[in-house]
Amino acid sequence: MNDKVLFDPTDLATRLDDGDVILIDTRDPDSFNAGHIPGAVNAHDIFTYLATSTEAGQKELQEKFAEIFGNAGLSGKELAIVYEQSMDTGFGQSCRGYYLLKFLGYPHAGVLHGGYKAWTDADLPTTTEASHPEPKLFPVDPRAANLIVDAKTMLEAVNDPSIIKLDVRDVDEWIGASSSPYGADFCPRKGRIPGARWLEWYRMMKPGEDGPVFKTKDEIAAECQTVGITPDTPVILYCFKGARTSNTFIALKEAGVKDVRTYFGSWNEWSRDASLPIEEGSPTWA
Repeated sequence: MNDKVLFDPTDLATRLDDGDVILIDTRDPDSFNAGHIPGAVNAHDIFTYLATSTEAGQKELQEKFAEIFGNAGLSGKELAIVYEQSMDTGFGQSCRGYYLLKFLGYPHAGVLHGGYKAWTDADLPTTTEASHPEPKLFPVDPRAANLIVDAKTMLEAVNDPSIIKLDVRDVDEWIGASSSPYGADFCPRKGRIPGARWLEWYRMMKPGEDGPVFKTKDEIAAECQTVGITPDTPVILYCFKGARTSNTFIALKEAGVKDVRTYFGSWNEWSRDASLPIEEGSPTWA
């Protein structure tokens, strides 16, 4: 990636002094109200919103989050930094916020590496005071929308062996024991998209002093090689609703994989359309 994406607490604290940073806290309102980084705006919808990949669904996604990010004070000039509690507690929700910003074409975005836990472990300031930013007109660049593929494109990719369909869900979802993180039977069908390969999203991270952090470029590249991904391999990611895929998206791009897109509707959408094929039983790819 050309622009810096991952900011450790020290990096972020330094940038905050410049006054051109908008902080987006994706945690639930109770956690936010109990303490957050000074100036942060709470946007838990980043985590909870269930998107569909249809044309209407993507339009709704654009409109909803353009409003949310505009109300947070983003005009295109500021650096947006998104954070969650820690990198493994929110199913990649801070990365989902980053991905939504890129889907909307926002030019300056990043993620607090290590999350709020890393910030507090570094003894950096927190507050319980609410922030009231001046709403701005958020700039949407429709050319960036090609980061997301729809169900039709994903179905076409099922029959294209040159494209790796990468399932990054937790193991119980991959083997068909559960349909989602919300419960085993949250979705009507369990299983996998046919032909998918599996690389659990946790494998892109490793323990750090303050909790999980992304692995190095070389370590991520080694993980990618286990499922046949090189820098030139086209990849379409999916999970349940596009959060864990967003974590993996950042990892793959940091490792230099050039063509990475996301089926953002993911299993929540795919499993609800009985016309779309699924693979059940023992996985054909481990």
